[in-house]
Amino acid sequence: MSVRPLTPVLAEKARLELNEDPKRLPSDLQHIRDWIAKQPHLKARTDDQWLTTFLRGCKFSLERAKEKIDLYYSVRTTAPDMFALTPKNPRFMEILDLGAFLILPKTASPGSPKLSIVRPGRYNPDKMTLSEVLSVSNCLEKILYMEDDDAVVSGVMAIIDLEGVTMGHFLQMTPLQMKKMTVVGQDATPFRMKGVHYLNTPPGFETVFNAMKALLNEKIKSRLYVHNKNYEAMYKHIPKEVLPAEYGGTAGTDKEIIGYWKNKVQEYSHWLEEDMLYRTDEAKRPGKAKTSESMFGAEGSFRQLQFD
Repeated sequence: MSVRPLTPVLAEKARLELNEDPKRLPSDLQHIRDWIAKQPHLKARTDDQWLTTFLRGCKFSLERAKEKIDLYYSVRTTAPDMFALTPKNPRFMEILDLGAFLILPKTASPGSPKLSIVRPGRYNPDKMTLSEVLSVSNCLEKILYMEDDDAVVSGVMAIIDLEGVTMGHFLQMTPLQMKKMTVVGQDATPFRMKGVHYLNTPPGFETVFNAMKALLNEKIKSRLYVHNKNYEAMYKHIPKEVLPAEYGGTAGTDKEIIGYWKNKVQEYSHWLEEDMLYRTDEAKRPGKAKTSESMFGAEGSFRQLQFD
């Protein structure tokens, strides 16, 4: 079995919070692999480390892990725009260079959540789509699934900095797009979301925020924080030592962190291309096939957002 050993701190956290039992892990992994092999519609990764991420994300409930794995690959099929870009596409590196989505290298302490910064105002909505930016973020998160025990065991947090966001960005946040983002980010991924912190909120924010909030489960709703320009309030939740210099922190600069991820993506480039082969074939699914409409609703079924 090729599962990376956890540090003592994370091993104890996984035992207490995730019900992890190292003695049971091999049989749990074999159970999931046997189940995948019997699903005619499902082409899924069966690497030990990958499957362990889903088991940890589901607190070692085998049934929940199977449901999440199936859902994860279903959204790849039914929302392909959210996964379309890979590093071989020049647009991928262009988006990465913008720093619109960054995962920070440091955590506040052993056992603390992994932090990402999302800055949609960094991309031009006349030239790029939100789905393209999310494709890049989904690729980086795949790398975390494979190698970041802090994120997998302790969960993740996000800063959503809306500085520079325009009406063009808001118009890309259609109800259908929000539903896709919710299913992918809340339901299909194995990460536990520990908090979302909003900065520099522009006019029109409340409309989108309330529409998005209505789609979230109660646990995540309770972990949303709107700080706007009050960085001191954010520092009570996220210490400066994990933040880049651009946010008053000491954990490097945007440029350095972007460089780290460009190198990491190059290291994983072949793996990321190969990973695109995994998805569902809904024509082979026993019972009713999943479609974009059944998973996210037809766009016309949503009330259109109105901006003042």
